[in-house]
Amino acid sequence: MTHKDVPPHEPGVVHRDNPRIDADDEAAIQAQLKRRPRGIDAVGHRCPCGNPDVVTTEPRLPDGTPFPTTFYLTCPRAASRIGTLEGSHVMKEMEERLGADEELAAAYRAAHERYLEFRAEVGERAGLDVPEIEGISAGGMPDRVKCLHVLAGQSLAMGRGANPLGDEVLDALGEWWASGPCVERPDSSPR
Repeated sequence: MTHKDVPPHEPGVVHRDNPRIDADDEAAIQAQLKRRPRGIDAVGHRCPCGNPDVVTTEPRLPDGTPFPTTFYLTCPRAASRIGTLEGSHVMKEMEERLGADEELAAAYRAAHERYLEFRAEVGERAGLDVPEIEGISAGGMPDRVKCLHVLAGQSLAMGRGANPLGDEVLDALGEWWASGPCVERPDSSPR
């Protein structure tokens, strides 16, 4: 599937099963990251196994650090597969395509704008103003490709069509969840 096959995404709409972060979600995320999560706004997406695999984060961490990564991939299996993709030079190929395909470049710029709009909504909800990162999204957007984790996180949280290169990353990953949950939920109940 290419960016041309994906229907347009409605800006500002985020698809989440349950935006609440409860104690079990936080424990699962901590187990995935192997550290205590910081600045979580909500579960951005759930893996088919039931665990969060993307969290949305506030634009400023509790220690005051500006944090532009709004869609943070938490699943270690997905992150590992994406790391393998990054090592395969696919980012260079994607960036070359951005320079040659104006339709793809326009869709990627739109993904950048959606990212900024969503981060502004999260910041507003949290009462945070973060001028240090205004106009800066993540992952290299709007004209470079620097982090496939961010692009995939945006596509998972906002849905197919939100980021054309994020969609391509998801297509390349395969079913990272097929062998079961990456971590056990503390309550042992699926979502």
